Amino acid sequence: MAANKSAEKRIRTGEKSRVRNKSRRSALKTSEKKLNGFVEAAEMDKAKEQLKDVFKKLDKAAKSGTIHKNKLDRKKSRLSATLNKTA
Repeated sequence: MAANKSAEKRIRTGEKSRVRNKSRRSALKTSEKKLNGFVEAAEMDKAKEQLKDVFKKLDKAAKSGTIHKNKLDRKKSRLSATLNKTA
């Protein structure tokens, strides 16, 4: 239980952030799985379009603080390398 008003507010804002971050992470994972499906099926045109979508979602997540910038860079690098290796 919160001891004062500011602590109560932190609980409320923290809950909002948790729900927002969870939604963004879930959307990211879904997009990445979709991209991996296109890569495994060797559908390079669809994979390249999906890669743009994944990059967009990653950038938004990093900008809002959902994921760390280093994680953003690492994921972009690995996804690009995977796509280039199969192409």
